[in-house]
Amino acid sequence: MPDQSTPAANTKIVFGQGFLKDCWWFAALSGDLVAGKLQRYVILGEPVLLARDLDGKAYAMRDICPHRAAPLSAGEMIRDGRGGACVVQCCYHGWTFDTEGTCKTIPSLTADQPMDVEKIKVRNYAIREQQGIVWIYITADPRRPAEPDHEPPILPGVVGGHKNDIRPIIVETMDFDSHIDHAVVGLMDPAHGPYVHQQWWWRSAKKQLSKIKQFEPREYGFSMVRHAPSSNSRAYKILGGAPATEITFRLPGIRYEHIEIGSQQVLGLTCLTPIDDNKTRITQIFWSDHGLFRLIAPLFRFGAKAFLKQDGDMVNLQNEGLRYDPALIWIDDADTQAKWYQQLKREWMISRVEKRPFVNPVKPATLKWTS
Repeated sequence: MPDQSTPAANTKIVFGQGFLKDCWWFAALSGDLVAGKLQRYVILGEPVLLARDLDGKAYAMRDICPHRAAPLSAGEMIRDGRGGACVVQCCYHGWTFDTEGTCKTIPSLTADQPMDVEKIKVRNYAIREQQGIVWIYITADPRRPAEPDHEPPILPGVVGGHKNDIRPIIVETMDFDSHIDHAVVGLMDPAHGPYVHQQWWWRSAKKQLSKIKQFEPREYGFSMVRHAPSSNSRAYKILGGAPATEITFRLPGIRYEHIEIGSQQVLGLTCLTPIDDNKTRITQIFWSDHGLFRLIAPLFRFGAKAFLKQDGDMVNLQNEGLRYDPALIWIDDADTQAKWYQQLKREWMISRVEKRPFVNPVKPATLKWTS
């Protein structure tokens, strides 16, 4: 164990400030990226060119030309005349960069002006494209884009109605005016439902039940272990049979609910991606091979949008208080998941400073609350 003089021991983790680095963030769905089309994103306060080359391969680099700071996404992707490789051409002076971020040509140079242009680099980011999702790995040190030391999650229940078709059937996105920490805590809060989400088709606002749920640690997070849904959640009844659900949270900001109804499945994935310190993008995605779920997907899409709007409205109300930087009182057991998130975040950051494996601080537990 490090003593109190080590950097790790003195690492200060402030709730509502800072982002986790050296980890995988949700960037986009595979279908969002089109070959040859340059697209600008802002992720963790950094401008990112996230796109596909002309051959369909996804890539990501910093969306700033190092010459005069024009966004590279305002340019175009072309074939390098020398070898036919795909390069991004800046719209300002025509500098070109390959998809690894290496400068390939500077048109303004004359034949008698020797210059090793390949020494000029644009920061590039590791990405992974799997299960129809594009994940991006942003390192803590921008000068050293190290190879990732772990992989994005393989999600259970990414299924479709037809063989080899895993396209999601519902996708809803909304930007919350919130730091990701507050968005995450709101996402895992089990007690706000009867007050914020009062729909006749979801649950009764008047009928609240005592809940007892078992939790276990999972890779970089924890799960509410598989159980029968609460009887006051009407939407589950539409699926018929005897649904059993497991809800998992994983760093840095991923929550998914995997429902099994016999041999059929529904997966609801919520990804939180910081745009900057004060804005977080929430993306909700649903997959299913359940025939009835796919049939009534428009109703579930309406519900997902309504939930996001209600949560967004509550975030705006919460911001009225947070602007005064008040001390927050968290209680057991309803706020234990929020405390776990803080512990997980702290352990992630300290393990990186100490250059050691992550040790999950969450222990198996039984939590009780009323909602």
